[in-house]
Amino acid sequence: MTMKNAWLITCMCWFGILACCNKSIEKPIAGELRNSTQSENPSKVKFKEMLGINAFEWNFGNQRTPIMPERADFFLPFSTFRHYIDWRQIEQNKGKYGYNPTSRGGWKYDEIYEWCNAQDITVVACIKTIPTWLIETYPPEKRDIENVPAPYGADLSDPASYIDNAKLGFQFAARYGKNKNVDPKLVHVEPVPHYNPNQKKIGLGLVNYIECNNEPNRWWKPNKVAQQTAQEYAANLSAFYDGHKGTLGPGVGVKNADPEMQVVMGGITRANPKYVDDMVEWCRVNRGLKADGSIDLCFDVINYHHYAHNRDEVKSRSNQRGVAPELSPSADLAERFRAFSNEKVNGIPVWNTEVGYDVNQHSIQRAIAIEGKSALETQADWSLRTALLYARHGINKLFFYMLHDVDARSTLQYASSGFVDKEGGAYSGKPAWDFLVQARNLIGEYYYQETLNTDPIVDLYTLGDKKMYVLTIPDEVGREEKFELDVGDSKQVRIHELVIGSKEVRTTTQPVANGKITIKVSETPIFVEP
Repeated sequence: MTMKNAWLITCMCWFGILACCNKSIEKPIAGELRNSTQSENPSKVKFKEMLGINAFEWNFGNQRTPIMPERADFFLPFSTFRHYIDWRQIEQNKGKYGYNPTSRGGWKYDEIYEWCNAQDITVVACIKTIPTWLIETYPPEKRDIENVPAPYGADLSDPASYIDNAKLGFQFAARYGKNKNVDPKLVHVEPVPHYNPNQKKIGLGLVNYIECNNEPNRWWKPNKVAQQTAQEYAANLSAFYDGHKGTLGPGVGVKNADPEMQVVMGGITRANPKYVDDMVEWCRVNRGLKADGSIDLCFDVINYHHYAHNRDEVKSRSNQRGVAPELSPSADLAERFRAFSNEKVNGIPVWNTEVGYDVNQHSIQRAIAIEGKSALETQADWSLRTALLYARHGINKLFFYMLHDVDARSTLQYASSGFVDKEGGAYSGKPAWDFLVQARNLIGEYYYQETLNTDPIVDLYTLGDKKMYVLTIPDEVGREEKFELDVGDSKQVRIHELVIGSKEVRTTTQPVANGKITIKVSETPIFVEP
């Protein structure tokens, strides 16, 4: 595959999420911090779990050299890699699977995943779109790579209609899951190309999570067969999860290959817990109850997408833009999903797998220049504050869209939302990348504990006996405030300030008088370590 073709696939993947432009379901209140206090029952996850990234195989290297340090090293700040995989990459011809190299394109997934595991980067395989042999079952006017993963004319409420998709899930989990006891007769690998043929491998233990499609409720394609109702998607998931409780035969469903692999529902756009609630009800009716009385779900993780913007109340496209995360419905929505999980499905994990801001100043998802700060600097502030917000409100994993820009010159939303650009022929990290590197180094292993103040926001993180206070102004006008911080019995503190163009923070030491210090807080987070 040429790099031009790789770029075209990037664009197709990207166009499939363009309609994420209307994610929120409640209007933000201008200038007001929305629900800024922490979740009453915060999830105990490390801060680094808020540093996930969406990316593609070509962001690591090329087909001949799958891991090129000048590209791959930009993954190092991120704890989790959500790998956008087109189904056709693995199964270009029906029933013939290839991974290393892939059947289409010749990419080496084994080597990419091995590198990720060596770097302690968790892989989430998001398998999406449909292959040509399935597209061709649709009439020409209905053909689309993002159509529902079932043949044209199939009953989309019947799990059996998704058996090919479920077989793919089984094959992927058999290779990359932890179960080494899968019957080899059920595992199919196409031994091509002749000079480097695929080999049958079982239980490599390289992937812990698999996501069934991306944005299955894609309402923006009304003239195609691309959108699934909650009930239809639940039927799809039931087949993909465990072959609809094993009724679809051998070699079908992720759990029948590896019971430990976690199945993530596809991130939904126009995020609303009602869609998930309808899926849960479908499971109750069609999958029944477990021995403990709980509903037999066909997914292990709730997943939604939400970008912070002003498009719900601003209808003039020229004035539409991204907004500071705290001034958006992001916190309220996270609380609603977290509450739904706790009340309805025994508190299973909740993820948001797409957030982000563009830097192109004609995008409707742009970060803005603020009081002497460029849009690049604001993207850095808002990205880190987004991670802090979702930690504060109990989300289990957060993923930014995405690692590389599609095209920083493009005015389309999400084309310039990357953390890495390629200007002058060399890859370089944006200020947002610098900030996440520094934040991970400082508090990546720490756990969020509580919010001590709401304006400025003062969050407390701990790691054993260690404490770290994170302070920021939740605004987008360049506001600064002085704040008196109680640091207990400490005689001195280390103050860590973020630095653009560096992997290291700037650290100074300040003495403490009577257990308190006065510190200047701005819209760029600052870290205080007793």
